[in-house]
Amino acid sequence: MSAIRGGSRARTRQAILDAAIQVLARNPGAPLGDVATAADVGRTTLHRYFAERDDLLTALREEAGRRLGEARHRARLGDDSGASALRRLCQEFFDLGDVLSLLFREQVAIEGEGCDEDFEAMVRRGYEDGSVDPELPPIWLQSLMWSQLYAGWHYVTECQVSRHEALRLILRCVDGAVTPR
Repeated sequence: MSAIRGGSRARTRQAILDAAIQVLARNPGAPLGDVATAADVGRTTLHRYFAERDDLLTALREEAGRRLGEARHRARLGDDSGASALRRLCQEFFDLGDVLSLLFREQVAIEGEGCDEDFEAMVRRGYEDGSVDPELPPIWLQSLMWSQLYAGWHYVTECQVSRHEALRLILRCVDGAVTPR
């Protein structure tokens, strides 16, 4: 019975986190009651899992980090040309949707500053294979990627274009920017 309860608790917690991502991405000041409604739980249940708003935001930071890590893994940064890997990373991050909105509105933060060694290795590989302009430092390319992702999500939400169209434009800009001259 405790295994069932543990599984049920995990599913309820995840439903609350998923709902919080969706609700807070659209309205950062939304009351927790809106999160509970979206998760299809009562406020009392939500408060059993997250006693305070800060507790929920802390869990959202962890969830965003987990999802970003999974996206990086799916992007296979060590495969193919450096530019191809960067392109896949943009696609995977773009698919995170509302998590990006939370990041861009600074409701959750990415841990650490600068590039991690996998990102730097991907860029160095791009220099070596000729797919990435060697005049562009890794930290610049990381900032470029995030700025294009922001521009794409802004375009989707503010201009009501399709996600497909926004992603197409992001990838076109990133491809054009990293190509050696």
